[in-house]
Amino acid sequence: MDLPRNVEEARGLLASGRYVADASLATAVFLALKLGRPLLLEGEAGVGKTEIAKVLAATLGRRLIRLQCYEGLDAAAALYEWNYPRQMLEIRLAEVGGEGGAAGRERLAHDIFDPRFLLKRPLLLALEPDPAGPPVLLIDEIDRTDEPFEAFLLEILSDFQVTIPEMGTVRAPEPPIVVLTSNRTREVHDALKRRCLYHWISYPDAVRELEILRLRAPELAESLAGQIVRFVQQLRTADLFKLPGVAETIDWGRALLALDQVSLDAATVNSTLGVLLKYQDDIEKMAGAPVSAMLAGKP
Repeated sequence: MDLPRNVEEARGLLASGRYVADASLATAVFLALKLGRPLLLEGEAGVGKTEIAKVLAATLGRRLIRLQCYEGLDAAAALYEWNYPRQMLEIRLAEVGGEGGAAGRERLAHDIFDPRFLLKRPLLLALEPDPAGPPVLLIDEIDRTDEPFEAFLLEILSDFQVTIPEMGTVRAPEPPIVVLTSNRTREVHDALKRRCLYHWISYPDAVRELEILRLRAPELAESLAGQIVRFVQQLRTADLFKLPGVAETIDWGRALLALDQVSLDAATVNSTLGVLLKYQDDIEKMAGAPVSAMLAGKP
């Protein structure tokens, strides 16, 4: 599929992938696609940052390549490394085969750095040509890495090329569509932010969250969907360690469907709070009287 030509087409593209985007997010996505710039999405966990990359890949018909970030991630795990066990086996086989002399050693040195021994990681895979078009590269939770990796990533995102000493330079024929996400557990370095277009995804208002829930859990009765959204919206005003995201709203709706619920009641809400809240202290704070008060519409 062709890239969107304007903001409305970008919004429609996301909607075709069952993603409800407001005008500002659709604008950020359109500009990232139009200008060929990486898009950095920040926001609380569960608000739909990762889903943007998945929807773009699905609706544009592109390959999705995901680099899941974590503490200690290095270039070898993100870019490439050599398959040393297979290289050693190749050397042993050459020795058994009796390939000796300078010519044999030279040929072996060349052969063990053949592409078949190269283990390609997400960043290198994203530089390869694809008949369907440049892939969508999702660099998920960049805030979990450290600053040296950010500096390395900045170089990759600037030129979309990498030099493998034994093979030469690998350059993307067309830059991939890059989406970075951050839960803001720490600040991403300014140099990386300058390389990207930036958008903060906040919790949706009740109207948009209801629209999202209808799309993601269409089997829900209209009245129950409304009750779910009202409860979650009120729950987000509480002083909790971790507020529920949209992902939790959808999960809760599906859980209530599995329980054959047609409306909310205190007993069911209390028994399913673990779908919405992920910390025991938060569950203990809300269980019982606070749940009953919220269902009664009391602050």
